[in-house]
Amino acid sequence: MMLSHLQLKQIILDQRRTYPALMQAITRSEFAHISQFIPGSQVLIITGIRRCGKSTLMQQIRQTQDEQDFYLSFEDERLVPFTLENFQALLEVFIELYGVQKKFYFDEIQNIPGWERFIRRLHDQGNKIYITGSNANLLSKELGTRLTGRYIAIELYPYSFYEYCVAKKHKIKDTNLLDTASRALRKKWLNEYQKEGGFPEYLENEKTEYLTMLYESIIYRDIINRYHIPNERPIKELVLFLSSNIGKMMSYGSLKNTLSLASGTTVAEYCHYLENCYMFFLVHRYDLSVKRQLLAPKKCYVIDTAMAQILGFRSSEDKGRFLENMVFIELKRRNAGDIFYHQGKNECDFVLQQGITVTHAIQVTQTLHEKATKEREYAGLLEAMQTYQLTSGLILTENENYEDAMVVNNKTVTIKVQPLWEWLLLSDTSKPTKKMIGGE
Repeated sequence: MMLSHLQLKQIILDQRRTYPALMQAITRSEFAHISQFIPGSQVLIITGIRRCGKSTLMQQIRQTQDEQDFYLSFEDERLVPFTLENFQALLEVFIELYGVQKKFYFDEIQNIPGWERFIRRLHDQGNKIYITGSNANLLSKELGTRLTGRYIAIELYPYSFYEYCVAKKHKIKDTNLLDTASRALRKKWLNEYQKEGGFPEYLENEKTEYLTMLYESIIYRDIINRYHIPNERPIKELVLFLSSNIGKMMSYGSLKNTLSLASGTTVAEYCHYLENCYMFFLVHRYDLSVKRQLLAPKKCYVIDTAMAQILGFRSSEDKGRFLENMVFIELKRRNAGDIFYHQGKNECDFVLQQGITVTHAIQVTQTLHEKATKEREYAGLLEAMQTYQLTSGLILTENENYEDAMVVNNKTVTIKVQPLWEWLLLSDTSKPTKKMIGGE
């Protein structure tokens, strides 16, 4: 069914009334980075999980532009009948309402099959286009087909710890890092961040129903309906399992039995769907053999620790796993490289690869106070450092801060132990690197 010009005009004008509310949020760290690409000709795409702030960030970008009017959010239920043929009518309505402009803004455009053809036409005509999307696979597939070399894509995540502190009006810049009271405050804020997470709207109302509704929306709209899954039970049980076992190893074969599914391939597909909508992430064991990587157990992390606590089940606080999850998401946020875990005789939580070189090894634990814990964490980190010929490694804890220099196999190496809150705040969160899905 074709939407009429009158229907499109009403939707555009209705959506225009929501602009002021979207522009009131804090300025995201990514904003300064994105700004450098505004003058360029490439299509600029902001991707990430639903409700992480993509639309708000787009509105903040629009606010800086001289042409702001050609905007449409495809999340509007009145646009369900919208098809590829409606794009020409949309363009005509834009011009009828606002005259000729060269800048376009589209939210969740991947909901419309064939959208990339229209974007390609606009781009070929010299227009600047901004897009948001919450499905990595659909975006990368269509962009790779029609827009290779014509776009830049940046992944947005829920609030970082720094952004969380800004949103909560914590005065993180007004206190001394070495002051006892200041350190205690930062640890307190980190504990709150773990429990409350970084979804902007949830931080405003702190009602668990909000995260539950967000989860339901992702599961039904982005997975069950999109991929035509006939039975919702296995995918929901998979979410329960993954949320309850963050940072722990699992295999598709063991999950197949747990979920009573016919094959591990089905489990792998379901995990892929959850990754596509940015809800969960699977980490492979580092191995020079891709085949062995694929066959080895995976570790799973969730987009937001508050969501993990609401959706999962656990009989203990499991604080160390949540700290590990926060580190993983921050590494993703910083585009720190390809993320793996190491396992030989011992285990190291994260090894980071840039190009073909492993550049960093990181352990995460709540505390090193107990001798057995310290020995285990040191053993895993030192084994990874030796395996990948690194001279330094990092252990992140709740509040410990010191350096250890030692000689291992006639080589001096250094282990830095650092509070997680300090690592989150002192590293350069204001200058994230771009995430390319397609080449320039």
